[in-house]
Formats: sequence, C-alpha cells, structure tokens
Amino acid sequence: MSANDAKDDAAFCADLVRSHDFARYAATIFLPAEQRRALLALYAFNVEITRVHDQVTQPLPGEIRLQWWSDMLAGQGRGGVEGNPVAAELLLAIGSSNLPVDILLRLIEEHQFDLYNDPMPTLAALESYLNDTSSALFALAARIVAPPLPQIDHLARHAGLAEGIVRVIARLPYDASRRQLFLPQQLLTAQGSDLDEAFGGKQTPRLRAAIDELLGEARQHLDTASTLLADVPNEVRPVFLPLAIVKRDLARLSRADHDPFAPQTPSRLSTLWTLWRASRSKTFS
Repeated sequence: MSANDAKDDAAFCADLVRSHDFARYAATIFLPAEQRRALLALYAFNVEITRVHDQVTQPLPGEIRLQWWSDMLAGQGRGGVEGNPVAAELLLAIGSSNLPVDILLRLIEEHQFDLYNDPMPTLAALESYLNDTSSALFALAARIVAPPLPQIDHLARHAGLAEGIVRVIARLPYDASRRQLFLPQQLLTAQGSDLDEAFGGKQTPRLRAAIDELLGEARQHLDTASTLLADVPNEVRPVFLPLAIVKRDLARLSRADHDPFAPQTPSRLSTLWTLWRASRSKTFS
C-alpha cells in the first residue's frame, strides 16, 4: 500500500466517524495527533458494525456482513481488506496498539442481536450486551492511549453502561418504528406495560415509569464513572470525554416534559461546546 493510499484510508475513517459518531470524532481533537489515527480507525469500525442493521431489511444479509468482519479479524478472507479502508486501518491499529482481537470479535457477535426483532428480555441482558459493545469500545480506545490498567477497565465498564442506556432511550422513536425494543421487557412488565404499548409511539404513565427506572440505572453508572475519572492517568481522560454528552442527554431525557417519542438531535456546535467545557473540568461537568 502506498503512502497516499494509507492517507486516503485514514481520511475515509475520519469522515465516517465525523458523519455518524460526531461526539467521538470531536473528542479525538483533545488527544495527540499521533493517537487520533488509531482511535478513528477503531471508531470507524464500530460505526460499520452498528450500522449494519440500519442497512439491511432481512437478518441474513446482516449476518453475512458481520461474518465478513469476524473472518477478517480471524485472519481469513484478507483478500478483500485492501479494498476496505476501515478494515485496513483497523488492522494497522490492532498492530500498533496491540488491541485484543477477542474483544473486537465479541463486539461483532453481540451486534448480531440488532438484526432480529427479539425484545431485550431483562436489565441484566441489556447490561451484558452493553458491556461487550459500548464498554468494550471505551476500553479499547483507552488501550490506544495508555497501557491497560484495572481502574481504566472499571471506568470503561460504567462509562459504557451509562452511554449505552442513554442511547437506548434516545433511539426509542427509531427502534419502535422498526418494532425493535432494547428497553428491557422486564421493566415494562414490572410497570404493567407491554411491547404493544412501547411500539404504539405514544407516551403513557406505565411506559414512562419503565423509562424512568432505566434512566435511574444510567444515572447510577454515570455517577460511578464520574467518580472513577479521578483514578485514571490524565492522558487517558480525553477518551472518556463523550461522558459529557451522556450527561447532557441524560438531563434532557429525564425532564418531566420530555416526550420519548419525539426525536431530537443536538447540533454539532452544542456538542463541541459541551466537550470543550468538559475538557476543562476534572469531573467533565
């Protein structure tokens, strides 16, 4: 691969992350330039995996796409890597940062759940799913920036759970329109609600109670993550800057007048301002 090809691949990954995960793209601005390329490769890979269920209408094509990534990481089918800039950049990041492939493979495996309309059964099941996806992404990004430490992995777990739960609630309008539900069925049942009510696209007291309970779980994980930030090296803290966006969105979703079925996308300027302000605080407040 020529230097120009590599530069083009890196630019492709940066554009992909900027378009589909702007908070993480913007957070890399606060990290040294030599670390940004590997981070953007990792985040671009995550974008590719999480977008699969948005790009297919049947599970089988999605399974095939996810299997391609699994085979690529396992060292099979590398003939197609040269034509895939994200795969090429990810392999470079794995080599340069010694990223554990088994964690990447589990991330892919967990996202197979996205392809089907099975409801998320319990809160424990949701936390397991998020631990191998959102939390894993934080942990992998941290390994690019600093050597692995137990306290970083502990922070990554709670950060990913907080971020993932907030995303589940924020995506409720879209997921419900596809008759897909990541809001745990266990919480709905406990409040006397059900799947039909969740798919109805209209807030009810029972559905709101289930959402509030899940928001409470996100708040606990965010509070824990905010406390744990003090225990990690300063150089790894920017990786966790997206927690400032989680905090902002959690406050919005928790308002009594918030309609969970009314989509709202904050502006990029708002995201940049939130991250900049958070970068100047030890607790990202």
